[in-house]
Amino acid sequence: MLETIRTAWRIKELRERILFTLAMFVVFRVGSAIPVPGVDATMLAEFFQEDTIFGFVNIIGGGNLANFTIFALGIMPYINASIIMNLLTIVIPKLKEWSQEGPEGKKKITQITRYGTIVIALIQALGLSTVIAGEAVVDRTLLSYITIIIALTAGTAFLMWMGELITEKGIGNGISLIIFAGIVAGFPMGIAMIAEQYRFGEVGMPVIIIVAAILLLLILGIIGLDQGRRKINVQYSKRVVGRKMYGGQATHIPMKVNQAGVIPVIFASVILSFPQTMVSFIQHPVAQSIAHSLSWGTNLNILLYMLLIILFTFFYTAVQFDPFTVAGNIKKYGGFIPGLRPGRPTADYLARVTSRLTTVGAFALAFVAVSPIILERLTGMSIIFGGTGLIIVVGVSLETFKQIESHMLMRSYRGFMK
Repeated sequence: MLETIRTAWRIKELRERILFTLAMFVVFRVGSAIPVPGVDATMLAEFFQEDTIFGFVNIIGGGNLANFTIFALGIMPYINASIIMNLLTIVIPKLKEWSQEGPEGKKKITQITRYGTIVIALIQALGLSTVIAGEAVVDRTLLSYITIIIALTAGTAFLMWMGELITEKGIGNGISLIIFAGIVAGFPMGIAMIAEQYRFGEVGMPVIIIVAAILLLLILGIIGLDQGRRKINVQYSKRVVGRKMYGGQATHIPMKVNQAGVIPVIFASVILSFPQTMVSFIQHPVAQSIAHSLSWGTNLNILLYMLLIILFTFFYTAVQFDPFTVAGNIKKYGGFIPGLRPGRPTADYLARVTSRLTTVGAFALAFVAVSPIILERLTGMSIIFGGTGLIIVVGVSLETFKQIESHMLMRSYRGFMK
């Protein structure tokens, strides 16, 4: 492994890309220490640590929301805008047409996503500055609120630009790496909390070792879930075009076990955070009772969390993968799945395979997501990464290693992956 790292480091282009990515991480952490002017962050820290939607955004953003830095909104507005655009692409014919036009069409969709990010960031910044941070604003004048809103929106715009810059000039997906950096930034604090619990006798060393072993098994499970594929063999018939013969080769369609990625976990976390979010504004006994029954770690919360993850996995997979479109493309280029007729029979077969794979992936994803919650509840030990954070960290690491390997393979070097 060390020899492989040294070999990768000798490649000038790869070394420059890695150094550029690390430099962007430094910029991100420096920005995470710059507070928004005119806000007393100490008054907000406790609020953002609660089990609300803001607490979830705070975890994803590496604590920037609790500290109310210029990166307080994080990259979530961009993620929301991207998800909205994916859904609109299905229902708006023009967007669907652009998505099928190749690089030029994707460039138009990306530009609209950027504008959507700014709009969502402005709305969220307005809500944060007036409703949530209202008591913590030092000078409650119009100019002060405008300054806060502009600072928060500019921070999100800068992160969006930085993420795209990492994708272009660095290594890996920039947006994913920014989320990765925010989650990993909380790792030292998590270690310190576990050390404090051990020092005060709240947890013993056997419990720490058992939890660490279970988390290691979960990481292996996430890797298997991410790498799991079912290969659907496709045969292309020979055809003559002019004086040349094309086709005749055999290939396959790699069907992922988990095509939805971490999106279902994020959606489920956000939805289950709404009761706690609303009760922070509505002080009513009924609202308090609902929020208490749905608080993180309760039996009802775990059950609903798993159900929502499973439902969103099926929904997002259906959005991302259309068996009729895939079957149509196979037929268009003269291909067929052995033993099946092109067209409707192929589409039905792909739909059945997708349904079975999604069932396995959905239940496995739900199990991985709730396991840290159950562990924390049973042992009383602070888990450094929740289910969402664990899936994101492992998934982004695998994706980045794949890109590093692809750069090395282009130069006939031995890669990381075996």
